[in-house]
Amino acid sequence: MKNDLLISIITPTYNRADELDSLLKSISDQTFPLDNIECIISDDGSEDQTEMIVKDWQTKAVFDIIYITQENKGPGAARNHGLEKCRGDLILFIDSDCEAHPQWLQVIINEFSSSTFDACGGPDGAKNDFTLFQKAIDYSMTSFLTTGGMRGHSEKMLAKFYPRTHNMGITRSIYEAIGGFGDLRHGQDIEYSNRIRRSGAKIKFIKDALVYHRRRTSLKQFIKQVFNWGVARVNLGKIDSNMLEMVHFLPSLACFLSILTISITIYNGWSLIHILSIFFIPLVFISILGVISKNDLRVFPYLLIVIPIQISGYGIGFFQAFLRRFIFKEGEMVGFKKNYYK
Repeated sequence: MKNDLLISIITPTYNRADELDSLLKSISDQTFPLDNIECIISDDGSEDQTEMIVKDWQTKAVFDIIYITQENKGPGAARNHGLEKCRGDLILFIDSDCEAHPQWLQVIINEFSSSTFDACGGPDGAKNDFTLFQKAIDYSMTSFLTTGGMRGHSEKMLAKFYPRTHNMGITRSIYEAIGGFGDLRHGQDIEYSNRIRRSGAKIKFIKDALVYHRRRTSLKQFIKQVFNWGVARVNLGKIDSNMLEMVHFLPSLACFLSILTISITIYNGWSLIHILSIFFIPLVFISILGVISKNDLRVFPYLLIVIPIQISGYGIGFFQAFLRRFIFKEGEMVGFKKNYYK
């Protein structure tokens, strides 16, 4: 165990005072000793009670909490501000809508001590006290039958593993070698991980380094988010084709096949029941698996809504951006920006 290792935890935040308290409590509840920990809250121009919440924690925490602020520039710029101020040999990122499992730090440090890595990432999940809607989103985002095989939730993945900044770590030497995050509004953590990968660094997926991710709290927020992720994947592919794999086309392909199937069944005079059964039966099957996974029957109706929205929202955003960028050769597409978090 490297007890003398200085660890910096960087969290960008914007108007999430109501969630910061839970995050900081989860850091204070870690099983790993906190005497060599600094937690940097990088405020991206919040207009709520963020500063007051952080200052209250500074008076009672047993670990160092550093509060820095800037005008609103986006999460990448906020993370870069934290990187400029941090002193750690190992730098960890966790988002303000997350909570760390009590053994999060212990697991990461044990892995670093035993096998060493240049960068790492771990999975995200849902806590029992999350809303049913948040649990449904968590399953839809983490199941191997949806996108879990792409995002990093098991050691067997369909695509290359890119650590995401809701649960990510880098060494200081990597930061000094490749610099900070780029200026993409969405997907800048994947672009950063891609630069790490291209440098030849050792990237480790740590399956037991779990954080609990609240994600979006309304259907409107979720639709905007998944659409923007589809757009972001295409923007990433224009930066480096290695970040655009065949598996990323699957949601758009599913949307296209769905429209084609519905059109054919209507043309052939099939009833509405025939049309619905084509899509509803597999959706019910996946949703039942979600109920089993979450051990909560009440999540079932939410899954019936969330899963198709995730796939179709991502697929439509991806397809629209792909047409604009690869077919019509237009510039970067942003997606939803105004009131994105509302």
